[in-house]
Amino acid sequence: MTIKEALTIRDAFFRRRGNYTEEELFVYTEAMKFLISETADPDFMFDLGGVYYENKHYDLALKYYEMCVAYDENNIDALSGLGYIWYYGRTGKVDYAKAFEFYSRAAKQGSYIAGYKVADMYHKGCFVKRDYEKYKRIIEKLYLKLCGTSNIYDPLPEICVRLASIREKEGNASEAVCLLRKGKSMLASRIEYDPFFGNFSIMSSLISDLYRLSEFDYHNFDLYDLYYLLKKSVKIGFDYNGKRCFVESVIEDDGSVSICFNNKWYHNFTDALINSKVDGQPITLNHRRIKNFKVVA
Repeated sequence: MTIKEALTIRDAFFRRRGNYTEEELFVYTEAMKFLISETADPDFMFDLGGVYYENKHYDLALKYYEMCVAYDENNIDALSGLGYIWYYGRTGKVDYAKAFEFYSRAAKQGSYIAGYKVADMYHKGCFVKRDYEKYKRIIEKLYLKLCGTSNIYDPLPEICVRLASIREKEGNASEAVCLLRKGKSMLASRIEYDPFFGNFSIMSSLISDLYRLSEFDYHNFDLYDLYYLLKKSVKIGFDYNGKRCFVESVIEDDGSVSICFNNKWYHNFTDALINSKVDGQPITLNHRRIKNFKVVA
């Protein structure tokens, strides 16, 4: 393998936008290991760690994030990644002290993601003393910096969710709803390019908050609003690339909800979004082409 060949493999892998096979993942990881050995480029280390994180191989993600920081101590993406690993205990142990250290280092370098995670730690009192006012100030400051962004990878949806909760507590439900709708729109665009499992978790929580604070319009809803509708037994039809498709939720005896999408069953709606395909493509890649939603049963 040459560096040029490895770079070609890397670029082709990222063009898949998460829609890749196990074989393609293996080829990519081998190409990245080669690039790292040949160049010692911290960006390659972070990229490989990020793909391992996305695929829940957290021990390997930790290895390459730490390698990246060893070569570039101010790499904000790797620092943030280490913060996530320790904050959520991805490798089996939660360590809030390490999480706060890495998040803080990244935030000081300008990471908005690490910034709102530092705020979360003040909100919840993780390692640091609980300080709601400090949490609020950080979130409001981050929102002012990002409210006009068009970069789908900026954490505006995450910040909108947090600021919406702040505004709700202040009695301003209408502003909270506006913030949630703004966050939902950008998050839908992000998922189209980055079907990372964490993005679906954020969307599910966002939709729950949105329709707790506002009335659901059964005559005007979209793909991600199904997080709300599919909590009960219902069947919904919609048009996708000229084809009529159906998704149905069924309440099981244990209270869990199973999802049937075009005659295939999934454990939950997120599982269906990640794995269901029409014409060989994940449905989330072309969510804007989905039209004519209607509750049919």
